[in-house]
Amino acid sequence: MKQFQFNYETEENLVSMLKRIRQWCDSSVVSNVLFQIYSETLNKSLVENICNVIGREIPDALYMGTSTNGNIILGDKSKESISIVCTIFEYPSTHIKLFQFPLSEEEAREVTKSLIAFIRQNPWVKSIKTFTTMRGMSMTDFCDYLAELPKSIAFCGGGAFSEDMNESAAFVFSSEGPISDHATVFLLTGGDDYYVKTAHVTGWKPLGRYLEVTKARGAVLYELDHKPAYETYYRYLNIKNDENFFTNTLEFPFIYELNGMDILRAPIASNQDGSITMTADIAENVKARISYGDPWTILESVYNTAITFQDFIPQAFTVFSCAARRTFWGDEEVGNETMPFQSIAPTSGFYTSGEFLRSGRYVNQHNVTLVIVAEREGDIEGKEIPKVDMDTEVFSGKVSMISRLATFIQASTEELEEANRLLGKAAITDGLTRLINRTEIQHRITAIAKENQGLGSLGRVRQGDSLIMIDIDNFKHVNDTYGHKEGDIVLRKLSDMLKRVIDDLAPGSSIGRWGGEEFMILLPGVDIEKAKSVAEAFRTSFSEIDFPNAPHQTISLGATEMIAGELADISCMRADDALYEAKKTGKNKVVVH
Repeated sequence: MKQFQFNYETEENLVSMLKRIRQWCDSSVVSNVLFQIYSETLNKSLVENICNVIGREIPDALYMGTSTNGNIILGDKSKESISIVCTIFEYPSTHIKLFQFPLSEEEAREVTKSLIAFIRQNPWVKSIKTFTTMRGMSMTDFCDYLAELPKSIAFCGGGAFSEDMNESAAFVFSSEGPISDHATVFLLTGGDDYYVKTAHVTGWKPLGRYLEVTKARGAVLYELDHKPAYETYYRYLNIKNDENFFTNTLEFPFIYELNGMDILRAPIASNQDGSITMTADIAENVKARISYGDPWTILESVYNTAITFQDFIPQAFTVFSCAARRTFWGDEEVGNETMPFQSIAPTSGFYTSGEFLRSGRYVNQHNVTLVIVAEREGDIEGKEIPKVDMDTEVFSGKVSMISRLATFIQASTEELEEANRLLGKAAITDGLTRLINRTEIQHRITAIAKENQGLGSLGRVRQGDSLIMIDIDNFKHVNDTYGHKEGDIVLRKLSDMLKRVIDDLAPGSSIGRWGGEEFMILLPGVDIEKAKSVAEAFRTSFSEIDFPNAPHQTISLGATEMIAGELADISCMRADDALYEAKKTGKNKVVVH
């Protein structure tokens, strides 16, 4: 694999460079020639002319391209508006194939079906790169459909953009289709001697407590913890809703877990209703945290990722970097996070409106992320392992002030969350038995009853829910004869037994101390016949327990099945009546009402 990376200056210079490439190809073994064209300008006629010149000078070459927020060439941000990368594949076994499809949310299913159908018929495919338009479009379904690709295939890419981040226009193009504002281009590469490896870098770290996304639609985040989303940025970071909102929030995107990995979503605008428009879709009911960007931490993440590629001995890197990272660093320093890859192998790419990367079986859309793709042809036996050239003194052995403060805030937040968790648990827990208390078991019974009422109004009924009420027989005699300490042991051993039996016979049930020596068990989805057998298991198991001083004890039990439409109190009273009958008619028995 051989690469030529250069900037477009004039047509004359382009022709000169193409003749040089053709000359090299004529003197070498070549299987495929691919041009990747990155254009920071939206001048379509200029781009079309470049494509025509390539087609004229090297007719067998394929090309693909995209509009960008900036181009990466030789590992750094290019100062020119158009950059061109020519990749020459040298092994006869290496295959490449280009597709270009029109793309909209409605067309995403058919596009991915066509792609997958081709791959199933061509098992040589090992990797897919995409340049795709995505501005104003939800890419969630697109990513979900792409997850159906064979698991062995690497998938990565970037969203088309423009020099002006506020500009919605963007395009992609290829030798298989025209310049299009609504399209996707796929490059399929593979073969026995082709190898690929992917990775991603964020470097942004979570900060503060979790916030629940309580209302969101597509890329618009309406509420966090049932409050307007903008309030989070104003309250915690004092970021105002003005023309600097995007710039000020750039260091603090949201981070949340999606498909088992951390995903960043950056705000791009704050709206009048207090909602925030994000760079991509964010789902409801997920837990998100504000994250922070610290240059030292980011560079350390870049270094740690770069060294993982050393043993792969790549021949070329393609980088898809979020335009937000370019803004974060500024044009003079943004190369700090891409030049380490250039020290291993030629590195090119562009600044995107969103990044795509497959991790496991899922294809995820990223933001504020650096996606890195390494490629090579041939094995690495006998080849020298390259070293990452990077000044590690910037972060080695040092911790920046913002990192220290963030660590302090995060540790304090975690301690507070744990204290609140323990307080919340204590509020619903019985101190002696460690079961839930009466207030909590009543709350859960009421919730099931209300759910049954709702289903009843729809003409449907849940599979049975049952209650079991328990009372220790002659418990006053235990306290009076053997002391309250022995009585407490009886209560705790009964509680432990109830938990063991429930785990075996009815997992997911709730056990609560009703008061004194009385207990209530809620068995969701358990009909009365199963509840009766559980109650019998309670009864026989308790009668076999040994106590330090007191003799064996017994319990009486009342069981009932909750009826759709009735109040929780009525169900509890029926269980209580059954228990009363068990006590009245001899104790140590189960009665069902």
